[in-house]
Amino acid sequence: MAGIDRSLVRALPLFEKLSDLEIDRMLARATLRRVLPGEAVFEQGQKATQFFLLLHGRLKVTQVTADGQQIIVRMVHPGDIFGFAKALQREDYPGTPTAAAESVVICWPTEVWGMFVEQNPHLAVNAMQSIGQRLQEAHTRIREMATEEVERRVAHAVLRLIDQAGKKEATGIRIDFPISRQDIAEMTGTTLHTVSRILSAWEAKGLVKGGRQKLLVRDAAGLQILAEGLTS
Repeated sequence: MAGIDRSLVRALPLFEKLSDLEIDRMLARATLRRVLPGEAVFEQGQKATQFFLLLHGRLKVTQVTADGQQIIVRMVHPGDIFGFAKALQREDYPGTPTAAAESVVICWPTEVWGMFVEQNPHLAVNAMQSIGQRLQEAHTRIREMATEEVERRVAHAVLRLIDQAGKKEATGIRIDFPISRQDIAEMTGTTLHTVSRILSAWEAKGLVKGGRQKLLVRDAAGLQILAEGLTS
C-alpha cells in the first residue's frame, strides 16, 4: 500500500537529515509488508527486484555455503536497510532474511535507488555508513572464527546481541527476540552440541539463564572477561 505515514520513519538515522517533502517522495514509492516468524522476505539466489528497510521486528540473514552448510551472516535490526544486491554489484540476493519475530518491512523497487541518492545525498552517506558498519562487523566475525577458541567466539556473539537487541530487566539483560542455540551455532561457525555445552556451563556459573529460544545474560561483565580470553 502507498501513503506510508512519515512518522514511522522520521526518527530513523537513515532519514534524519531529509525534509518532510523528501521523505514523502520516498514513501510514495514504497510498500509495507508484514513478515511472520519463520517467513523469508526473499530467498538466496532470487533475482533482486527490491531493497528494504526493517521498521519493526528482527530478521536473521542466512547463507547456504557451497558444501551445503547454513550459516547466519548477520542480524537485521529496526532501522537497518537490507537487500542491497545492487550495492554489491549483484543481480541476485546473496542471502535469505527470515523473521526471528513478527516484523514489518518497507519495500522499494530496486530501480528507484539511483534516483533517491541523486536527489538526497544525505541518504547515500547514511546508506554507505550502514554498509560500512555491516562490513566491519563481518570482518570482526571472520577474524574471531580464524583466531579464537569457540567459547570466546560464542561470548562475543552473545555480547553483540545484547548490545544490539538487549532489554534490561531486574535480573539481567534479555535478548528481545527468540534466539535458539542452533542460531548461535550458525553465528559462530560451530555445532549445536558445542553451543549447548558452553551455555550449560555458563548457566552453572550464573553468567546466563536460558530457555526455549530465550536467553538472559545475568553477568555481562563476566562474559566480557571470557570474550577477551582473560580466563577459561
